Amino acid sequence: MFTRRDFLKTTAAAGAVAGTAGLAMPALAKGGKIKLGYVSPQTGPLAGFGEADKFVIDSFLKSFGGKFDVIVKDSQSNPNRAAEVAKDLIVNDKIDLMLVASTPETTNPVSTTCENEEVPCISTVAPWQPWFIGQQGNPGDPKSWKSFNFAYHFFWGLEDVIAVYTGMWSQIETNKQVGGLFPNDGDGNAWGDPNVGFPPVLKEKGFTLTDPGRYQNMTDDFSAQIAAFKNANCEILTGVMIPPDLTTFWNQARQQGLKPKIASIGKAMLFPQAVEALGKGGHNLSTEVWWTPTHPYKSSLTGQSAAEVAAEFTKVTNRPWTQPIGFAHALFELAVDVMKRAEDPTDADAVAAEIGKSRLNTLVGPIAWGSDKLPPFAQKNIAKTPLVGGQWRLKDGGSYELVVVENATAPEVPLGGKMEALS
Repeated sequence: MFTRRDFLKTTAAAGAVAGTAGLAMPALAKGGKIKLGYVSPQTGPLAGFGEADKFVIDSFLKSFGGKFDVIVKDSQSNPNRAAEVAKDLIVNDKIDLMLVASTPETTNPVSTTCENEEVPCISTVAPWQPWFIGQQGNPGDPKSWKSFNFAYHFFWGLEDVIAVYTGMWSQIETNKQVGGLFPNDGDGNAWGDPNVGFPPVLKEKGFTLTDPGRYQNMTDDFSAQIAAFKNANCEILTGVMIPPDLTTFWNQARQQGLKPKIASIGKAMLFPQAVEALGKGGHNLSTEVWWTPTHPYKSSLTGQSAAEVAAEFTKVTNRPWTQPIGFAHALFELAVDVMKRAEDPTDADAVAAEIGKSRLNTLVGPIAWGSDKLPPFAQKNIAKTPLVGGQWRLKDGGSYELVVVENATAPEVPLGGKMEALS
């Protein structure tokens, strides 16, 4: 396969023959700017993940637009589209570094395309297991898994979200009967996996899981799942749903008399607009929390605190802060840090090597690859970030506030309250 790197080597060799001018860095010689590609779901059912993109990129370009170009592509919440736009950024726009965010449906096809085309890539906002394992040729055979040369990822893992969820659940007295909602997608298959997902850990901790099986995203009828949970007397619900499916499920659950004490739902419950769509029914729903204005971290680019960045977002957009702000911002922090250290921003091998050497304090906390706290097969390509748990609380006037109620895995993040049962 003739890759973009082969093309760059060929053109560099031709330039060397022509004289010393051919040794200049191509990206800087052509207008003096480094090209960054950025892919995220800005439309479609996962569009909530991309709500902060424009704010973050506009802020970045105000300070660094003289040195960087950012070429933005919308994955449209579709894996095939994500792969197509990644290839377009590589082949036609000839980017120097790919940045990609938000769910395996976008991060995985973009990262895989970059790995195949030998273009450095940094991704985030997908638990590391669906990202890493989902890209293996044989996901079911750990002995066949191999590390990547160009694709790097930072986020938390399933071990963290399970610890956070069970930490929240332990604050409420229940019968430990858990209903699981796991779709047939990258996240759902990983969260529900009998080996690396929720089932073995919940069993070990004394919980009984009722898993009715995988369902398709954008399902319009959850009656079978609701019946299964009622039959098992599930007082806890969990899972990883896209926002439209959560709205459908929760409305049908209330109509059909399913009344759990706790509902901790990943993915869908991350955003204010998803909770607002439930009206008063969103009160005390819980979720994982990756970033808030109370996180005690600062930007390496601007020195701003998490609270200051969140306040600026609200001022500019007239919208409440949203969790992906911090991680989109951190992607650009890493891009600047890596390119400062890379002698030639168009040398894919050198840029990829510098990503792996990163040790950076960012708006979402310290980011460093190579941690021995990860399994050996994942240490090269994965950097972990902190995770806590929170509940949505209905405020006077009908708006919602996300309150941190569990921080055992990241005690530096302050608590805002205690876990409360659903009414």
